Order: sequence, then C-alpha cells, then structure tokens
Amino acid sequence: MHVLIINGSPRVKKFSNTDKIIARFAEGFCENGNTVDVFEVSDRKQWDDIRAAFAVNKDIIIALPLYVECIPGLLLEFLETVDPKNDGTKLSFILQSGFAEGAQLRCGEAYLEKLAGYLGCEYGGTLVKGDNFSIRLTESEDQDRQTVPYRQMGVVFAGKGSFDDEECRKFTGPEEFPLMVRLLIGFVFRTLAKKNFTKASQAWGCDKPLDYRPYGQEN
Repeated sequence: MHVLIINGSPRVKKFSNTDKIIARFAEGFCENGNTVDVFEVSDRKQWDDIRAAFAVNKDIIIALPLYVECIPGLLLEFLETVDPKNDGTKLSFILQSGFAEGAQLRCGEAYLEKLAGYLGCEYGGTLVKGDNFSIRLTESEDQDRQTVPYRQMGVVFAGKGSFDDEECRKFTGPEEFPLMVRLLIGFVFRTLAKKNFTKASQAWGCDKPLDYRPYGQEN
C-alpha cells in the first residue's frame, strides 16, 4: 500500500509539530513494506509536486494542526489550486492540536469530512488527538512520549486503510475533562498563566494589558 501524506501545517518543517507526528505515523505504516511520500505545503516550491502527486494517488492523508477552530489558511490556499477528483480516491486526515479535549477538535473534524467531498474524494475518517502543543519544544524522552503512540496508529491505518476504527477513536483521549479539572485549569489560566503571558508580551514590546479591547471602548 502506498500513501501520499501532505503536511498542512504553515510552519516550516523544523518547527512543525505535525511533521514529527507524521514521522512516527509513517514508521508504523511502513513497517510491513508499505510506502509513503511526504510533502509540506509550508514550502511553496513543492506545490507543483504536491498537485501532481494528489492527482495520481488513490490513498491520501492530510495532516494538519487546528488553531482555535481554524483550518490553516495556507492549506486552504493550496487546496484551492487542486483539481477535484472523481476516481474513488480515499482522503483521510490527521488532526492535531494543543487543546487536550477531543471536544475542542470536533468542529474541525466535521469540516474535514465535508472537505473530502468538496475535493471529490471518499472520506477515510479523521484521527483526532490534542495535547500536542509542546512536541517541538521538548527533546528525546518527553517528545517520544507524545509522538510514539502515533506509530501504532500507522500500523492500524495500514491494516484498515482508514481511521474508521475503534482503536483510532479511543486514541483521541478524553472528550471533556471532569468538571473539577476544568475549573482548576480555568483558575490556572486566570492567574499563573495570565501572569506568564503578560510577562512574555511585555518582553515582545507590548504595552497594553492582555484584556485590552480598543474597539469595544466608547468614544
């Protein structure tokens, strides 16, 4: 089995969490002789090659990050240059995010199912997983802890040909945190996290508070 994997992250490969996830996924997928081609939309020089590969491959995965319920604009810009297919191609997705709860990614997942149809492809499901914000910021064992599980998902995909599998659904993790955990996280963000964000913004030269809303002020 051969799969085309498109990294839909706008970040260059070196700083892409999605790239590191793809690498682990590909390890599992290829362990029994399967093959992959991987391209990055962040490199516009590859766009012609990606379009050509998209046209001829019948199994395609687009891996992408979700930024606050938004599909990356660069990926959408690229897809607007692709001719829709109508040849039985199966299009699947790996959707990852910094948000830890599965519920935070469901809006994006619903859009991707429609996107497959817009591109004239059969929908092969979406592998949904959050809590990936720090992948590129960690090294060795800490990074492995977050990325190695994707290797098994590559094995599953190789066997099933899609993400329509109970093991893939369980891979998402908690759909929502328990109430007490959500309250604790909210408290941390209103106190310690807000303090750290304020310090970081000041280091970048910002002189307004984080909750500054200039367009909400009365004249």
